Amino acid sequence: MTLGAPTQETPGEQAFYRPCWAEVDLDALRANFRKLQSHVNKSVGILAVVKANAYGHGIIPAARVAISEGAVYLGVSSLEEGVQLRNAGISTAVLILGSLYPFDNFSVLFEKKLTPTVASVETAAALDRLAIDRNEKIPVHLKIDSGFGRIGVSLANALSFISEVSAMRGLVLEGIYTHFASSDVDSEYTETQTRAFMSVIDRAAHNGVKPRYVHLANSSAVLRIPLTHGSLVRPGLAFYGIPPYPGAEKEVALKPALTWKCRVIFLKSIAKGSSVSYARTWIAKRPSRIATLAMGYADGYPRLLSNKGMVLIKGHRAPVLGRVTMDMTMVDVTDIPDCHVGDEVVIIGEQGNERIRAEDIALSAQTNPYEIVCGISDRVQRIYSHG
Repeated sequence: MTLGAPTQETPGEQAFYRPCWAEVDLDALRANFRKLQSHVNKSVGILAVVKANAYGHGIIPAARVAISEGAVYLGVSSLEEGVQLRNAGISTAVLILGSLYPFDNFSVLFEKKLTPTVASVETAAALDRLAIDRNEKIPVHLKIDSGFGRIGVSLANALSFISEVSAMRGLVLEGIYTHFASSDVDSEYTETQTRAFMSVIDRAAHNGVKPRYVHLANSSAVLRIPLTHGSLVRPGLAFYGIPPYPGAEKEVALKPALTWKCRVIFLKSIAKGSSVSYARTWIAKRPSRIATLAMGYADGYPRLLSNKGMVLIKGHRAPVLGRVTMDMTMVDVTDIPDCHVGDEVVIIGEQGNERIRAEDIALSAQTNPYEIVCGISDRVQRIYSHG
């Protein structure tokens, strides 16, 4: 029996041999995008957030799906990600959501036609000087801090900031946006942020500054708070089929696009009192059968799941035993007698009547599903399919 993962390849992918892989259903991404579209007015554009390798799903395939479904913008976190999209032949507008530093990287924005986030007068001035020197203009989106506390000009200084940037000859003020702190759990604070931000937008419009794009809404806000939709929305997690807030699955039928799998690579029987893995944190209370899996924390499986994670084998739950190691993890298959070397293991996804979701793993690992899917490492080969 072969121990390798499926041998399906797509152009540009290399063959892989270690049996740990992720399957990404592009049709699920397509369906999720359409569900999100149905929650906004037809006049509202969609910026698909594909940063962090599209939350672990693959930036190029995810971007292409979003574009084919009508995304007017793509959102990335860095120049590197923007360049990656351009080098793949993607010409759709790309907004770099992170703050750019140092200023001597700014020429890349012009060369690759990428749209920067501007969150300070200093950044705006540096871009303006470069644009004038190049005899070009560059579109920019201004970031206003309405209560998140990360990057962005404060509400108190926002109006003067907008006015100053709009007067710069080398810049085209295409968008103004903000970022929510807790739209997944606190609608009241989200609405407070929205009203404060929109007050700035209204005053800017009164002064004659009316950018093409005003955007606030992430996945949670797209689904829960129509007040936040503006003229552009920025779904991320929901695009990948992961509920962005507790109970979302009861309101919208999203389909997780990613299934993470590996194989059993070794089986052994141990006596009562035997230990498994580093530091002997698990001791067998009965004669046990132990399966070793081809996945570990270097693949992105959290070490915090030591002695408390679960995987699916033969449609049954198999508990993680002992410490998760760098390249391998052990599970108890004593109660799965038909388990064999080479059997497929589901880490995230469905098998039989059982299911393990990214949010289930996140709960056990004391984190959020963003970290789980973003943390699946590059050495886990992605296989893309339709359906």
